[in-house]
Amino acid sequence: MELRSVEELMDLLHAGRGTRHTADGGGQVDVHDHALQTAALLRRSHPADKELQVAGLVHGIGRLLRPGDATAHAKLPPDLVGPLLGHRVSLLGRLHSAARQDPYDADDALSLCQACDAGRVSGLHAGVLEDWRTVVELVAAQNSRLGAVD
Repeated sequence: MELRSVEELMDLLHAGRGTRHTADGGGQVDVHDHALQTAALLRRSHPADKELQVAGLVHGIGRLLRPGDATAHAKLPPDLVGPLLGHRVSLLGRLHSAARQDPYDADDALSLCQACDAGRVSGLHAGVLEDWRTVVELVAAQNSRLGAVD
């Protein structure tokens, strides 16, 4: 599977509303809210790093593709977001399984991991998904200009 447009990605992220993940203690918030909270925390701590923020937004979509799989959160398929959002977002999105060992993004992987852990607060309103569309489009356009969409 490969996401070919920002619209497809936004639809997948919207599908996380109401989908809970309880295997790793994150059952208090749904996948949708967890994504928003993680991305918002990264926006606050790394305001200039749009790729890191988008990685926080998409890091948990593996759960939507494989519901009930406790390891799906950590196994974002590399071909899912890479063609649309670039290698770095894809790598960071797989942080639990790959980025921790990649010295290039070790600090960013740690930041993402910390935001992921902190982004599980029930009842915390972290905005709406549509607020992220422009950021996702910006990262996708940057990736496209670099010729990495092939």
